[in-house]
Amino acid sequence: MDKRQEDVMRIVVVGSVGLDSIETPSGRADEVLGGSAAYFAVAASYFTTVNVVAVIGEDFPSDAQATLTAPNINLDGLEVGAGRTFRWTGRYHENLNIRDTLDLQMNVVANFAPKLPEQYRHTPFVFLGNIDPGLQSQVLDQTDGARLIGCDTISHWIEHERAALEAVLKRVDVLIINDEEAGMLSGESNVVKSARRILDMGPKTLLVKRGEYGVLLFSPQSVFAVPAYPLEDVVDPTGAGDSFAGGFLGYLAESNDTSEAGLRKAIVYGSVVASFTVEDFSLRRLHALSRDSIEQRYRQFVSLTEF
Repeated sequence: MDKRQEDVMRIVVVGSVGLDSIETPSGRADEVLGGSAAYFAVAASYFTTVNVVAVIGEDFPSDAQATLTAPNINLDGLEVGAGRTFRWTGRYHENLNIRDTLDLQMNVVANFAPKLPEQYRHTPFVFLGNIDPGLQSQVLDQTDGARLIGCDTISHWIEHERAALEAVLKRVDVLIINDEEAGMLSGESNVVKSARRILDMGPKTLLVKRGEYGVLLFSPQSVFAVPAYPLEDVVDPTGAGDSFAGGFLGYLAESNDTSEAGLRKAIVYGSVVASFTVEDFSLRRLHALSRDSIEQRYRQFVSLTEF
């Protein structure tokens, strides 16, 4: 691959890298690697080069950093702040769509001001993880000529930083959120009406994640539905949405195809990658993948949906 083609394929992701303590009906994992940028980067790295912008603390474990040290992951934008690493503790119910946050420690993330290294600023694919929308805007101010900008957010920012979030939405191409967040953002209970209102806010495409029910794509021209890959055992749903986004943008960057057909294929790849993530705690399963295993499950997924 020549330098010019490699540059076309690159992605910048800005988000969190932290330590999670998770309890599910399948067991428990303490102080394991987590964060939106971590899941996204590892997922996307199976398709293309990923440039990470995030902050960790001085106590960040070496084994966690080793997981992020892969040939296709560039950590030049990973800062080490003075203090402790971001931490989240959560417990999932028997219904894994429901979880409780037991503890949240922002630590070094509280003072995080994303700074894109010069070599990141012209990257054609950008993903804004679910950080403060004011910080998302700061990231966009540092980019130049991005071909596609993807964005995630969470209910906290919808509720408390509405104006800043709406300003970001005017600047993004693809918004990726779940059905609850879509309802909060739009004020509508019907997902189709929600999509129309959200698209009017600026994004060209909306992806609505619906957990075990799959993903819906909405654009001004069309609607496209993809089911979730059927799994017998789900161990830990944490990071599934970020892994989906990583697989989705990773495929788009690799193929350099942002047409409607390209977006649809990318959704299937994103769903496949996310299906691996939930099979173990943290990034254990995701980190142990190969491209061949992704392609095999992709073919299985396609065969399940053909009629």
